[in-house]
Amino acid sequence: MNSVPNRSGKLTTGMRNYELNRMRDDQHRFLMLLGQLPARLTVEQAAWVLNCQAHDVPILVSARLLKPLGNPAPNSIKFFATSDVLELVRDRSWLARVTAAINQHWHRQNARRKGSSRVISENGQPARTGLTASATV
Repeated sequence: MNSVPNRSGKLTTGMRNYELNRMRDDQHRFLMLLGQLPARLTVEQAAWVLNCQAHDVPILVSARLLKPLGNPAPNSIKFFATSDVLELVRDRSWLARVTAAINQHWHRQNARRKGSSRVISENGQPARTGLTASATV
């Protein structure tokens, strides 16, 4: 553990990581004893069920492929109904749309980072800019 006491004498990140891992282990053991998933899933848990990364879940929410419980504020913790998520993962066409939405998002992000002048349309194909071959000569 790479923990170093700070000015107040408390241990920093290493201790926090240890406590988080211990809490996750305890939660995992409790859920195994219970024999079922919790009624609500956090972003990380929903991502695990969907076999994607936690940073992909907001992409799915913005694409309206996944709906959080209630009407949470943009900066609040989101929860998802376990029953809804488990029902959705059984739908092959929904999974295809999820995969396409995530791929399209990262394709756009990578194009933006590379400073590409190529514009990507909604369907993931290069968008036409109105220029024809004769106009570019």
